[in-house]
Amino acid sequence: MSAPNKPNEGIVGQIGNSINNAAQYVSEKVQGSSAEAQKEAEKEKAKGHGADSSLTGRASGALNAAGHKIDETKHDSAAKANKESI
Repeated sequence: MSAPNKPNEGIVGQIGNSINNAAQYVSEKVQGSSAEAQKEAEKEKAKGHGADSSLTGRASGALNAAGHKIDETKHDSAAKANKESI
């Protein structure tokens, strides 16, 4: 996450920070979307859909889905902070 624009850094510095924040925003949104997709796939695995429908496979899917949810939340929060800094 980049630093917010400062009023005394000059127009070139502000533009540079805005561009960097915009790029970081896009990156975080993409990573958040990827984590969401992975979470949904793991939820299906936890429900017993897919190749490994054993109890161990389902438990693994549930744990992985929880981890991907944490990642999704982290990336979405970082994207929001970058968007507000643009």
